[in-house]
Parts: sequence; structure tokens; C-alpha cells
Amino acid sequence: MNIVRTPAVSGSFYPEEAEALQKMLKTFMQQTLVSIVPVPKAVIVPHAGYIYSGLSAAHLYTQLIPARQTIKKVVLMGPSHHVSFKGIAGTHMTHFATPLGNIAVDQSALYEISTLAQISIIEQAHAQEHSLEVQLPFLQEILEDFSIIPLVVGEASAEQVSLVLDKLWGGQETLIVISSDLSHYLDYKTAQVMDQQTTDAIENLRPEDIHYQHACGRVPINGLLHLARSKKMKVTTVDLRNSGDTAGSKNQVVGYGAYAFNE
Repeated sequence: MNIVRTPAVSGSFYPEEAEALQKMLKTFMQQTLVSIVPVPKAVIVPHAGYIYSGLSAAHLYTQLIPARQTIKKVVLMGPSHHVSFKGIAGTHMTHFATPLGNIAVDQSALYEISTLAQISIIEQAHAQEHSLEVQLPFLQEILEDFSIIPLVVGEASAEQVSLVLDKLWGGQETLIVISSDLSHYLDYKTAQVMDQQTTDAIENLRPEDIHYQHACGRVPINGLLHLARSKKMKVTTVDLRNSGDTAGSKNQVVGYGAYAFNE
């Protein structure tokens, strides 16, 4: 029996009509260039409303176009904005829906990590969470045939997150997506300074330098950085901007960064 998680933020964070959504995605993609660097194994992308962070995300997602037929699994991990809990939340949902259609959840992969103490099924953590949902239309636009392993992160250590990511790492068929914005509600210039500090920490694989004020998804980011350091990965900053550069005022901005990790 199919159990479908319905969209929570279509019509607010992104268009609820499929045609309008695809048009917006294509407009973003047309403003980006596909790099000649290897296709990333893992990425960090922002998760605000598309008018604010969509272009930043698109700069990253276009890097995946050469692997559109290769990537079959997407480990999708983001912070919880609505529910407080310890550990990392999986789901019994079989599909996640967007205006572009349904995406299958890889329940076998979730079962594989279910024995880890930090993993539990918390449907409330997924019900209204936008950090994972806003990534789905981009993935649908870029990839051909894939399933997702959706994980919402609550109170957890970098080591706990790293262990989960390592178990799900896979090969070229698996992409790791960490969903996070950067600084929140600082003035434009202050945000630029802080977001550059966060970018330096990400590029140099220093999870110890990323704290509460640097990124809402600091916990999954630090888990990825912890693992990436052990794997001696290279990080490329694909895009760095804030809402003052896109659709907001410069008085209080939110930062957006897009980062590609290669083995």
C-alpha cells in the first residue's frame, strides 16, 4: 500500500502548479553553467523560498546533469524547523509528492540504518518540514529515475550523522544532499562576513568552526564535514549569496551557499 507524504509548502515556497514550477526551474537553470569538474558525490544546498534561494540551488543542481542517468539514490538530510527531538527521523512513507509527481522512498535503505540508536521513525518531523521538500522539484527536474532516503535531523552529534551518511554512502549511484541555509537575519554586510567564515570552514572541512549562528543545518553539515575529512574530500564553493542579492531587503538577510564535495 502506498503512503504518500503530500507537499506542505507548495504554493508558498514554490509554485503549486506543475507548469509554473517547471517554468521557474528552467529559468533558474538557464542562468547557470554546467561545470567541467567531476559530478559531486555530496552537496550542500539552501532551502528557502525559490525567489530567495532558488538560483543559488540551481547553480549546484546543474552540476549533476552529466549524472542524470547514473544517480539512482538520493540521501536527503536537513534540519527540523518545527519539531524538537533527539536523533534522526526516518519515515514509513512510501512516496513524497510534489506538483511534478511522486518520488519513491527507498524503504530498504531506511531499514538498513534502522538498527542505529540515533534513527527512529518520527512522521511529525516530516509532515511540515520544508528543508527536504524544496529540494525535490530540483531533483525531479535534473535526474531521470531515482528514489530518496529522507532524513530529518534533530539533536544529534556530528559523529552520529557521519555514521548514518557513511552507511548510506554507496557508489556513483548515490548522491548525498545536505539542505541548509547560512546566517539568519543579520544586516547585509555582517551576513557576508559571517557566511564567508562559514564557507571557509566548509571548504577546509572544519566542523568545529560551524555553530548555531552560522547555519540552521549546522548539525547535518557538521556530520558531512566530519565524514568528508576522514575521506579527504575536496570542496568547491559553487555559489554564495544572500536574500539581499535576490528578493529581499538588505536590512535583515538570510545567507545561501551551494557547495560540491568530490572524493
